[in-house]
Amino acid sequence: MYNKKFLNDLAERAIKTFAQTFIALTGSDMAGIFTIATVDTLKVSLGAALLSVLSSIASTQVGDSESASLTKN
Repeated sequence: MYNKKFLNDLAERAIKTFAQTFIALTGSDMAGIFTIATVDTLKVSLGAALLSVLSSIASTQVGDSESASLTKN
């Protein structure tokens, strides 16, 4: 389960999720949709990345146990 491929998949997903969340929150703040402090943006982005990691770990019980993907390849 925790081989190099799995860890690479997990890290890629977590980094993408962090970046997407951070950019979405920062963009919403700049557009005036809502106001959020930078520290809070980081906290929410880290929380989303943590959920991504947990989701990847849970996916090994359903999909391919050698990958962080929910689907079987």
